[in-house]
Amino acid sequence: MEQLRCWALKSSSTPQLSSGHDSLERARMFHLNIEDSAEMPTSLLQLRVRRMTLVKACLSSAFVIIAAALFVVSMNRVFGSWNLGKSNQRSRNEYHRDYLKLGCNETIAMHLRRLTAEPHVAGTAENFATAEYVLSTFKKYGLSDNAYYKDYNVLLSYPLSRSLTLRSPGVETLRRFELREKEVKGDPYSSRSSKAIPSFHAYSPSGTSVAEVVYVNYGRAEDFRALERMGVNVTGAIVIARHGKIFRGDIVKNSARAGASAVVIYSDPFDFAGTGSEGNYPLSKWLPRSGVQRGTVFEKPGDPQSPGWPSGTTTRDSERLSANDLKAVLPSIPSLPISAEDAQVIMNSLGGPLAPPHWHGGLDLPAYRIGPGPGILNFTYVANQTNVAIRNVFAVIKGLDEPDRYVLLGNHRDAWTFGAVDPNSGTATLLDIARRLGKLVKQGWQPRRTIVLCSWDAEEYGSVGSTEWVEENYNLLYSRAVAYINVDCAVAGPGFAASATPQLDNLLREATKQVVDPDDAPHTVYESWFAVNNKSESAMIGRLGGGGSDFTSFLHHVGVPAIDIYYGNDYPVYHSLYDNYMWMEKFGDPHFRRHVAVAGIWGIIALKLVDEDILPFNYENYADELQSYTVTLEAQLKALGTPTHVSTSPLHDSISDLRMVISENKIQKKGLQEIESQFSDFQYWIPQRRAFNDRLLMAERAFTDSEGLPGKPWNKHLIYGETNENEYGSSSFPAIFESLQKAAQTNASKQWLALQHEIWRVSRAIDRAARVLHGELT
Repeated sequence: MEQLRCWALKSSSTPQLSSGHDSLERARMFHLNIEDSAEMPTSLLQLRVRRMTLVKACLSSAFVIIAAALFVVSMNRVFGSWNLGKSNQRSRNEYHRDYLKLGCNETIAMHLRRLTAEPHVAGTAENFATAEYVLSTFKKYGLSDNAYYKDYNVLLSYPLSRSLTLRSPGVETLRRFELREKEVKGDPYSSRSSKAIPSFHAYSPSGTSVAEVVYVNYGRAEDFRALERMGVNVTGAIVIARHGKIFRGDIVKNSARAGASAVVIYSDPFDFAGTGSEGNYPLSKWLPRSGVQRGTVFEKPGDPQSPGWPSGTTTRDSERLSANDLKAVLPSIPSLPISAEDAQVIMNSLGGPLAPPHWHGGLDLPAYRIGPGPGILNFTYVANQTNVAIRNVFAVIKGLDEPDRYVLLGNHRDAWTFGAVDPNSGTATLLDIARRLGKLVKQGWQPRRTIVLCSWDAEEYGSVGSTEWVEENYNLLYSRAVAYINVDCAVAGPGFAASATPQLDNLLREATKQVVDPDDAPHTVYESWFAVNNKSESAMIGRLGGGGSDFTSFLHHVGVPAIDIYYGNDYPVYHSLYDNYMWMEKFGDPHFRRHVAVAGIWGIIALKLVDEDILPFNYENYADELQSYTVTLEAQLKALGTPTHVSTSPLHDSISDLRMVISENKIQKKGLQEIESQFSDFQYWIPQRRAFNDRLLMAERAFTDSEGLPGKPWNKHLIYGETNENEYGSSSFPAIFESLQKAAQTNASKQWLALQHEIWRVSRAIDRAARVLHGELT
């Protein structure tokens, strides 16, 4: 590895950020109360009347803004000395350029080395030490005035004992599995395996089972349906599944539904060791055969004892579910993660039919067979589910003009082992952002809006720390949060990737144009990202329907616009002993330049959100996405031969109205920007700007519904949510497509009616968003 030194990714020669100026006097703050109007009229005449009324209102508002803008500009030409908007201070653009110049890979590497010195699972002394490190670093970087922590008392689980033995036919002695990840030569971290928590599944219940084994491929619902067609009975069996396609908790849930008594899950070399020709870590990036993926199997975010309300603290308790109620929400059968080494022995004991070719993996077997048996596993797991303290850490830089508008940057800090990729590549990057912002503050910069840096705890157990904090601050976040920008694993390898709510797409792309690609200079990150996605901007940005990280509570529960960014997609040592500093130094980011790039993009997005006069939201992208989802829905309805009474017209009508309001807003924005460019301190326009920004801020909330998704009332967002069969999977119109799936399976009249109801619910949500963006009562 080359000697690390401060190495900044310089900004590219792209158009400059729009300038902003500080007001000499602050306008009085006010709030808009948006009333929800009646349901959409259904007759064609009513629709036409409504649209004509909306068009007139849009044109009226636009003409007022334009007339005012022309008046002020003309006054400026007459009275050239009227110069309220000119400031002697450095422009915010200059501070943004300085931010990009301040990147330092040496600093990031130092933080990562210290954060990953010991395994640090949530609730342990080692993880509280990382909280203290983050807090002290925030303070060291000049953010001491508003750096603090918040503790919660939550239910976490740890392994007390694990036992797994195999009795194979014709073999007198039992095979007792060590259930241990092995030390690998040359890696000093793996030699400290005794300090790491034993491999286990968080929130798995205690249990014992002695039974034949059945191989279930990836444990998806479709895999169990295939077994049923083959005539393989899973009832009472211990199933063995491989990681790779769905959330491990869904594997356990599907297995329990099929009647299994216990589950073991392994990382097949086909999915985690490449072709096998490169060898395994430390010779290559690939997972060693003894590697094991830990993780939670609880499917809901937050403390299981307090669903929908914040947990108690160390000084004040809260309501908790009873033992019986808690048992009902946690997994019902025990499970354990195991290594490919151990899985090979178990799989080799199976007879029965050959598995389908696409079920075959990379284990060294004569053939992949399904069973059941004749090998018999003796499985025992004892869990310790206990209430412990966790700690979130924050640093706040208060805004000068709008201190009650929050832009939040978040990353979690707890790890299953050393956590060099997941999550502390993100933690080290967040600390570098704090360092850069601290330097800007010392130079005189103060954000227009407030920045909140968030270091979450217990994310690995199901975004517990962030969820409890969001539930506690729900009303404030609902009315004040501008956006949440998440980085979980900042760097796992080459290749930039991102997901976002659509109104932030343009902002995200523009930010990547400001930063040079660390792997392909002098090209920008945007240019490389664009090329990898076949030069299609529509393919560049994913959506945030799936769970699995801390954006979940912000977007799915509150309706806060969100972004999630990272370098490198999947990485093979995920949640294993080998996710350590040495793996990162050798394979993830040898020169820590990708970390610098993430800090640049992450920070520039935040700076634009806090400093732009008018929030850089583009709802045209949202309307385009909604239209695309509707077209996809119609194609599926046509393919299924849907009854004629199921109609997507409500969606088309609502999207059409949304587009009209968006067009109005574009005209209003242009008028405001013209005025701002001449007189940013002209007092009349400060509340006008505030009101316009509030409409942009609150529109995302309108896509939430108080009833939530069917069977998931906590998940309130109707446009984006997890798929029904995979918590990690992202779905648009989640309630609609789940209802469509049920209707297609049963062809029952009531299911088709339920589908139409969900179409109307989404239509009403789009109507609400249009009314919020319009900003006037009906």
